[in-house]
Amino acid sequence: MRISVILAHPDPQSFNAAIARTAVQAIKANGHSVFFHDLYREKFDPLLHQDEIPEDAPLAAEIKTHCAEIAAADGIIIVHPNWWGEPPAILKGWVDRVIRPGVAYKFLEGDKGEGIPQGLLKAKAALVFNTSNTQTEREKNVFGDPLETIWKNCIFSLCGVAGFHRRIFNVVVTSTEADRKNWLAIVGNDINRFFPGNRRK
Repeated sequence: MRISVILAHPDPQSFNAAIARTAVQAIKANGHSVFFHDLYREKFDPLLHQDEIPEDAPLAAEIKTHCAEIAAADGIIIVHPNWWGEPPAILKGWVDRVIRPGVAYKFLEGDKGEGIPQGLLKAKAALVFNTSNTQTEREKNVFGDPLETIWKNCIFSLCGVAGFHRRIFNVVVTSTEADRKNWLAIVGNDINRFFPGNRRK
């Protein structure tokens, strides 16, 4: 299997970075290949320009690579903090530029874009790991858990990814070393659950 892992956090020493490293290690240990991108480290340009919007627009080499990888991925993992109920801007820009028509979804013949698109992604499962400094109950009851809506309904379901799993680690700011060690073990377990090792017959 080929698994795409996208990290969006500006601090390479952050717990988000530790989650991504743990996920990549577990994926490789299970015999799968990884497309890994640390968007901040790679200085990914999040700005979608006008001439890039059409489906048949010529794309920069970097965007072509991202599009080819996400289209080929059998699984997708997104790692990011919860900032104001949204992904960091750099990750939102990645979605704008990479989860694009002709790559992640298409409209059926005769549909000018007003209908419900058909998903094109081949990934069987998408995992989103979020960190937060808000308790889960408050996130759901007060804010409506917007990240669940964004990733599950607005992006992955629309793009044809049937299996979706989101894991929230909170509250990070008051977490202990033991908490974080346990959370990373959970990440590894999630990888084993959704992307198990290749079994020889």
